Amino acid sequence: MTQERTTDSGIEIQPLYDEESVGSGLTDRLGVPGRFPFTRGVYPGMYRQRLWTMRQYAGFGSAEATNERFRYLLGAGQTGLSVAFDLPTQMGYDSDHPKAMDEVGRVGVAIDSLADMELLLKDIPLGDVSTSMTINATASILLLLYQLVSEKQGVPANKVTGTTQNDILKEYTARGTYIYPPKPSMRIITDLFAYCRDELPRWNTISISGYHMREAGSTAVQEVAFTIADGIAYVEAAVAAGLTVDDFAPRLSFFFACHMNFFEEVAKFRAARRLWASVMKERFHAQNPKSLMLRFHTQTGGATLTAQQPENNIVRTALEALAAVMGGTQSLHTNSFDEALALPSEKAARIALRTQQVIGYESGVADTADPLGGSWMVESLTDEIEQRAREYLERIDSMGGAVEAIESGWMKDEIENAAYRINQDVESGERIVVGVNRFQLEQEEPVELHTLDPELQRRQISRLQDVRAQRDQAEVDAALKDLEEAARGGDNLLYPMKTALGAYATLGEVSDVLRGIFGEYEPRSV
Repeated sequence: MTQERTTDSGIEIQPLYDEESVGSGLTDRLGVPGRFPFTRGVYPGMYRQRLWTMRQYAGFGSAEATNERFRYLLGAGQTGLSVAFDLPTQMGYDSDHPKAMDEVGRVGVAIDSLADMELLLKDIPLGDVSTSMTINATASILLLLYQLVSEKQGVPANKVTGTTQNDILKEYTARGTYIYPPKPSMRIITDLFAYCRDELPRWNTISISGYHMREAGSTAVQEVAFTIADGIAYVEAAVAAGLTVDDFAPRLSFFFACHMNFFEEVAKFRAARRLWASVMKERFHAQNPKSLMLRFHTQTGGATLTAQQPENNIVRTALEALAAVMGGTQSLHTNSFDEALALPSEKAARIALRTQQVIGYESGVADTADPLGGSWMVESLTDEIEQRAREYLERIDSMGGAVEAIESGWMKDEIENAAYRINQDVESGERIVVGVNRFQLEQEEPVELHTLDPELQRRQISRLQDVRAQRDQAEVDAALKDLEEAARGGDNLLYPMKTALGAYATLGEVSDVLRGIFGEYEPRSV
């Protein structure tokens, strides 16, 4: 039995507002939280039982520096980790590769081998902490490195929890950190699904991401439609690879942005839940209720942050975080106010985390499930977003699916056209951005920013060279040869990959083996 919740005036807050409690007549259409179609939330009590997971996206420079930030955030009350990787790691290059020069550790942490992952996770109890890793083309490598460290810690496989983003399709439309063409990329993803089914049963195998499409300029409707379309493509690929829907669908998760139009964002999340539940039930005939649940992580909008008057971003982030909570997110990252200028400072990261904690513990919004449910405005927006997203899905289906819509360039064009319209509105002043096109300051006040260690790249390359010098090279060569044979055939790639990584093969070496078999993706020329 949950504890009674009341306002400061002594008004009791009901666990759920429905026809019985308010006589609204909406119950039949809306349903209830925790049941199909999940419009009102994926769990019956939502945050009344447990708050969302509070994650702060962190990763910069070296594994040691990022580990220090992780332990600081966990000590400040964060309840889950979220790892940012540098561009060479995301693109499958070791830190001494010519293409990695001047990019090592700049936008995330550099991970070249198991040695780096051991340092990244030092003294962090992986059986107690859930970790989200924003990584796509090299997701399988980073997952296996994480598993290898957890095994060294003695953590049972069924205690290892977290998420690999692992969503390559949106990279072709909105972000660009792809390596291989779509078809072999989809094979790696479905191999990871099958591997986790058997080896890491509590791991979320993919975070199907609308976030980066939204950051690239898509509308809220496009974010829902294109994310669901990508999700359909992953399910179809897994089924074609011989997996049963209910064997992997309960571990699918999603990742959305939350921007500034408060009520549209709340409605967006509700519409996405309802649409996904219908797709899984009607199109894929899923039987397990968990296969129908759209569980999602939210990050407040990086694109909404401004370099001008950066303290205003604290307010923007708070409003976006509140909308995500009102929309029923399962975990949340709040951006730091200085991110339009540099990597987050420790102070800015603490304020961002405190924003979530104030919402969770002081605002009262966690006391009841779906507090805006039944609002005429929110219900109308929810219906409208779902309907427009369905129209997009019908068009994508007519093209042959998400992969075809991506390869033709259509999806990217749709996002770019939306981004252009929004930018024109800002430039014309029709869309007001405080501090940018209205209410400017004559002179900006200085902000203390995080700075990168200029010696980082040298030290990272030195450690990489030490790893190569100290490992058993014959063991590495044999393991990489086994990976090559699996890639040429049809065996699951993650088993030989794990053997190679456990022998301290590097991320770049593993990626190069697959490059040699699968080739590299070349985007269409304009």
